[in-house]
Amino acid sequence: MTRRERAAAPPVGTRRAAREFAFRVLFQSEQGSLSLPEVFGRAEGDMLTVNETYAHLNPEALSFARELAYGYHDHSGEIDELLRRTIRGWSFEQMAQTDLNVLRLATFEMTHTSEPHPPIIESAVRIARKYGGEDSGRFVNGVLGGLSRKLGAAGQESRPSQE
Repeated sequence: MTRRERAAAPPVGTRRAAREFAFRVLFQSEQGSLSLPEVFGRAEGDMLTVNETYAHLNPEALSFARELAYGYHDHSGEIDELLRRTIRGWSFEQMAQTDLNVLRLATFEMTHTSEPHPPIIESAVRIARKYGGEDSGRFVNGVLGGLSRKLGAAGQESRPSQE
C-alpha cells in the first residue's frame, strides 16, 4: 500500500488492532527502558502522520489501546504477580519478552474489563504468533486458557474491581 492509499484508507476501529498497538507500545517501552507515556505519545504521533509503522486507529480504538497500555502500567504489580502464580516452569527472565508483554496486556484485560475471555485470548494468540517465536502462540494460549479457567472457577468476586 502506498502512502497515498494509506492516507485515503479509513482508520481502523477494531479491538484487535488496538490490542496490537498497545502491545507494540508496551514492548517498545520495556525494551527501550523508556516511559510508557513517552512511547505512547511517539507511537500516536507516528500513527497520525500516516507513518507506516502503526495502523491508523480511529478515536475509539486508540482510546481502547490507551486503556490497555496504561491499565497494565497502573496495575503492573498485581498483573505480574497473577502471572507468576499462573505460569508453571518459567520465570519472567526465561520467557521471551514478546510473550510476556502479550500475556500482561491480555491478563489486564481479562481481570479489569468486562470483555469475554475468548476474543481476548484469540487476539493475544494472533499477536504472539505474529511477533513471537515458533511456539509463542501455543504458550500464550495455554497460559491464558489456564488463567481463564482459574478466574472462572474462582467466580466474579475474585476479579479486581474496575476503577
